[in-house]
Amino acid sequence: MLLQSIYCYTLCRFSLNATEWIHMPILQSELTRASSRGVIRKSVVARSGQPTAFLCHSHLDRTLAEGLQTLLHEAGWEVYIDWQDADMPASPNRVTASRIQSRIVSADWFLFLATANSTASRWCPWEIGYADGKKPVGRIAVIPTTDTSGRHHGNEYLQLYQQITPADVGGLALFPAGQTTGGSFVKNL
Repeated sequence: MLLQSIYCYTLCRFSLNATEWIHMPILQSELTRASSRGVIRKSVVARSGQPTAFLCHSHLDRTLAEGLQTLLHEAGWEVYIDWQDADMPASPNRVTASRIQSRIVSADWFLFLATANSTASRWCPWEIGYADGKKPVGRIAVIPTTDTSGRHHGNEYLQLYQQITPADVGGLALFPAGQTTGGSFVKNL
């Protein structure tokens, strides 16, 4: 099964038409490798014109979140991760919820890192529900992943929200909800 998934991942990422990309969920191992390049800490102020994003994820997926933050930073994005925020309370409470709500609203984008842990989390579904009520649907994106066992995560959201995945021509791309072709590079958003 794993060999079949790797074969499909490698083969399915090639497109016959360079303007019509095929996407696959990002491998969690790719995020882990990206995290080893160094954690990009949230700066106080994003550069002018730089997209900002709130990253919804499970704290159990810290390394994956750091890897995605690194990849998006390399594409010119500033990504907020709550546990990197020194002003966030140590234990979740009403202040935590209020600060998360404020960060979701103030960011340009809401990103949901889909893993087994985030879909089982109590906070992540609350955050995506809050974002759905506060942000235009075009500013919410799911990052579907494939774990080391070949299991895909995030499929339940793919018909509802756009997805950010690796493009078959390299880099990360944003794909319309429910579509597997025709994405736009995130560095151009």
